[in-house]
Amino acid sequence: MRMKYLAWAMLLITLVACNEEDGGYIDIEDNERLTVAIPSNFPPMVYQIEENPPTRYGFELGKKLFYDGKLSANGFISCGFCHEQRFSFTHHGHQFSHGIDDKEGTRNTPSIANMAFFSEFAWDGATSHLDLFPIIPITNEVEMGETMTGVLEKLRADSDYQKAFKAAFEDGGVNHENFLKAIAQFMVMMVSYNSKYDKYVRNEDGVALTEEELHGLHIFQQKCASCHTTDLFSDGSFRNNGLPPNPGINDIGRAEVSGSVNDNHKFKVPSLRNVTLTAPYMHDGRFGSLESVLNFYQNGVQDSPTLDPLLKTEEGFGISMNDAEKMALIAFLGTLTDEEFINDERFAEY
Repeated sequence: MRMKYLAWAMLLITLVACNEEDGGYIDIEDNERLTVAIPSNFPPMVYQIEENPPTRYGFELGKKLFYDGKLSANGFISCGFCHEQRFSFTHHGHQFSHGIDDKEGTRNTPSIANMAFFSEFAWDGATSHLDLFPIIPITNEVEMGETMTGVLEKLRADSDYQKAFKAAFEDGGVNHENFLKAIAQFMVMMVSYNSKYDKYVRNEDGVALTEEELHGLHIFQQKCASCHTTDLFSDGSFRNNGLPPNPGINDIGRAEVSGSVNDNHKFKVPSLRNVTLTAPYMHDGRFGSLESVLNFYQNGVQDSPTLDPLLKTEEGFGISMNDAEKMALIAFLGTLTDEEFINDERFAEY
């Protein structure tokens, strides 16, 4: 009799959740830890991976949440609505993000690739922890317009989500911590690192840059790499790049978070990875092409008390470039497109 009870106990330990759709079971031993890509040409990862290591079921849960409209007040707007994979998880073609009831925000949707390698998030750095980042769009009244409590109530009422949380986390709780950890696990896995440029610098597969691309790389290193540093192509800092304030929008950038006038009109330096896919550009999406961006840096930079010192030279404000240099620079930026990343089925909507 004792052996019979021991056998049942072992069965209950192994089989933790029943999948009603296929009649099978979820085995906790199947919830293996996933390997996060840390490319040799990248700086160290900032995210504390040991505090929330991505697992098979945690990642799948995070993906399900990322593409679920339940996270919004009207049940339609998901994270993936504004972060589209084919455009490196941006809202290509939209100057401002569009949310519930077609409400329009005041900022362009940034890419969420390589987030695990940065320490502050959103254009103004509103949070310094990736796990907390989803709270910003979920609770924003013109984005998803929901409350965290409202989201969890909907998830707790869903039997599929109850099973998914049990499979993903030891405590199995449908709670704030596990909800945020699951989405973070999905985002941590989103590493874009296989562009032509990456393969070139890692000496892979005999990949070589063209003469024009190499010229563009040289120009980039001379004129752009002070802010767009490392192979993340951003130093993660907040800078005023001399963009004149958008008429009718009183967006003071980083100062909204810090409260300091010294941060007026400073915005996070965006990564340039997959930049040819992510138009329009700047925090307010005012430029529709890379040509327009470079023209701005050549002759449109406006002085102000917080203008970045790097844009103040003996020649004036901005970055001096001729047309040939701009064309070469754009050719180089094209080498940062990662086709493998934007077509990776792991991140695709179901």
